Amino acid sequence: MIKSMTGFGRGEYTDGKRNVIVEIKTVNHRYADINVKMPKRYSFAEEKVKSLVKERVKRGKAEVSVIVENLTEEDTTVKLNQLVAAQYVENLKELKSAFGLEGDIDVRLVATMPDVIKAIPGVENEEEVAAVICGAVKAAAANLDEMRGVEGGKLAEDLIMRGEIVRGIVTKIDERAPMVAKEYTNKLLNRIKDLIGDQVAIPEDRILVEAAVFADKANITEELVRLDSHMIQLKSILTNSNEPVGKKLDFLVQEMNREANTIGSKANDMEITSLMLETKAEIEKIREQVQNIE
Repeated sequence: MIKSMTGFGRGEYTDGKRNVIVEIKTVNHRYADINVKMPKRYSFAEEKVKSLVKERVKRGKAEVSVIVENLTEEDTTVKLNQLVAAQYVENLKELKSAFGLEGDIDVRLVATMPDVIKAIPGVENEEEVAAVICGAVKAAAANLDEMRGVEGGKLAEDLIMRGEIVRGIVTKIDERAPMVAKEYTNKLLNRIKDLIGDQVAIPEDRILVEAAVFADKANITEELVRLDSHMIQLKSILTNSNEPVGKKLDFLVQEMNREANTIGSKANDMEITSLMLETKAEIEKIREQVQNIE
């Protein structure tokens, strides 16, 4: 299946203690580049998250967002810092004695002092939490894959259509090419007649030699065959491949451009040049679309 490199997937998973929401957004990139944003206390699961996303994303840049909503207090520990509390009590006693202040130093007062009692994020069962996070990642990755597959199918249809357009133009060029040498020969004869008139015999063998040299230089048969072959290969890759083909298509488009440029430089004919401009325009559209394929 042909897949686009751009897409979005969202997944949600809960175990009754935590609810995890994962969103994955992918864009074009030459290689697989996966970035994960998640709460620091769950960073132990980051490599597992990356590994799951890599199973789906072989090429492209993926931004993975992980949100964990705790439904219980299981991942949080409340701790008393006795050393800090003792210092507050001693300082309050000293303050009361030094200035003759009224009032009791009670638990409510000390408990509200900074850093005496803190809620410390912590995870007692990392495997359990990782399983919940991975469940959400799998759901998001599956949705992402589905979206990229739909978009990839549309890209494949467009590319196959453009390949057929190029093949049609190649057929027109192939029909036109044999006439170029004949027209050159006639133009050469007419030019010589204009220069020397009809009083001097024109050496036919010299004209034929000149025409043969021109025909050889302007021969584009091989290039046309190769360009047509590239378009057939394009269709074959898009319809038969079950693995990422973006890099392979990148190379194929380079070969298309090479043949198109050679044909344009060798043809020496305005009609063929015009047809090649159409061809290069279609190949450029193919190149742009290929940039979106995984």
